[in-house]
Amino acid sequence: MKRLDTDVVVIGGGSTGLGVVRDAAMRGYRAVLVERVDLGQGTTGRFHGLLHSGGRYVVSDPGSATECAEENAILRRIQASAVEDTGGFFVTLAGDDPAYADKFLAGAKATGVPATEISVKEALRREPRLDPHIQRAIEVADGSVDGWQLVWGAARSAEAHGAKVLTYHRVTKIERDGDRVAAVICRDEKGGEDVRINCTFVLNCAGPWAGQIAEMAGAEPVAVVPGRGIMIAMNHRLVNTVINRCVYPTDGDILVPVHTVSIIGTTDIHETDPDHLPIPRAEVQQMLDAGEAMIPGFRKARALHAWSGSRPLIKDKRVSVEDTRHMSRGMAVIDHSQTDGLNGMLTIGGGKLTTYRLMAEHIVDAMNRQLGEERPCTTADEVIPGSEDRKLYTVTHRLEDREKDRLDDQIICECELMNRSMFVRLLKEQPDATLDDLRRQLRLGMGPCQGGFCAARAAGLACSEKAIDAEPASGLLRLFLKHRWIGIWPILYGQQVRQTALDHWIFAGTLDVEHLPQPEEEIVR
Repeated sequence: MKRLDTDVVVIGGGSTGLGVVRDAAMRGYRAVLVERVDLGQGTTGRFHGLLHSGGRYVVSDPGSATECAEENAILRRIQASAVEDTGGFFVTLAGDDPAYADKFLAGAKATGVPATEISVKEALRREPRLDPHIQRAIEVADGSVDGWQLVWGAARSAEAHGAKVLTYHRVTKIERDGDRVAAVICRDEKGGEDVRINCTFVLNCAGPWAGQIAEMAGAEPVAVVPGRGIMIAMNHRLVNTVINRCVYPTDGDILVPVHTVSIIGTTDIHETDPDHLPIPRAEVQQMLDAGEAMIPGFRKARALHAWSGSRPLIKDKRVSVEDTRHMSRGMAVIDHSQTDGLNGMLTIGGGKLTTYRLMAEHIVDAMNRQLGEERPCTTADEVIPGSEDRKLYTVTHRLEDREKDRLDDQIICECELMNRSMFVRLLKEQPDATLDDLRRQLRLGMGPCQGGFCAARAAGLACSEKAIDAEPASGLLRLFLKHRWIGIWPILYGQQVRQTALDHWIFAGTLDVEHLPQPEEEIVR
């Protein structure tokens, strides 16, 4: 069994975990993060793409509103490359309560969330696809954020400060020495060996899976409630500004422009198993109807992909456990020395992706107190690698930028303008990556064809670069397509049916992908 020694093990490779391992490493702790699959593959990779201004919570959850507003400004400064400054509108539709806008403005003032009412005429000038019958419009500092760029940036920052980030390492056991955590045992899913990580402290950042991790240490299950929400990516940017309905938070009330698409969402349903999240067709229809209410003609656009994500909400005594919609979005640190008599372990839950840096600060501060250390947090001051020029992400002139000085650089994914050199460079950096792993960083197969034309090119290119043999490449291709199609079947209608039929004919009819060698079970997910 392989052995490592460290000060702190961080469990969970989402935004919170990466924020925590970065914070711990920057304070001088030896830190190791373990994640059972790829970074950002759980809740972080299944969210709306929204960088919250805090506006959504100024009435329903004032504390979260203030946290979002403050962290929004910090993220724009330290991680600009992952953020697009779209701005945001809260709009009152014809059937909405017009008095809520006054409550909203009062709440924004009380919580420190920047908000300015603008004329309906100005809102329609800037977003002409909005329902022309809107009654009021309030401008806020919403943005869109690429969750995968965010976590990989934090990972590189953590590694630069000496941390280790171990993906595809599944926690199988947490060992104790009496009343104290002593080690974390992991299974290296790709290397096929067990790894023992001796440590002084464990920080449980496993999101909806935090209860399972706590039980491994002999603690009582923590009160983390998975709140499932579905989202749908439409085939282009129907808006360039985040559009929120100016109502008490409800289902399908936000439309976010992210990269080349617009994402409508979301629902909020209590689930028990975050590994099995359905995409009910009734909720798909609910989202399409909600989009139509804000953007007339919304249903005529092509729905590209649907997915479900699970919020790691902290159980809120004010509401039923089934009522995840009205649970607080605030963060909470659970000290297992107080709840279970177990020293050296903390769990964090709740919060938002927007507040991931602040969540990390809180839990590492709590660890400091237990260890009797005084090591200040500096994560709000140091720019994350890739954002040194403080330039925010933009989508303009993408084709020109790709083609300039690269006339011989083949475009692999035409929908997302991913070229050969980008793919090969990342493949060399991460030779064990699956096509899905590469997709999350390069947006491979995330456009209208959903991998119909680029997936086979990418698999072939991986072979030609001798990164993988033909049989494993076939398994990776089939697994990639399976994951794409999971999010397509629930939203098939209109022109996307024709696109999907073409893709199916190519892969099932021409390439006979279902009978290619290398069973997908042999490929690490």
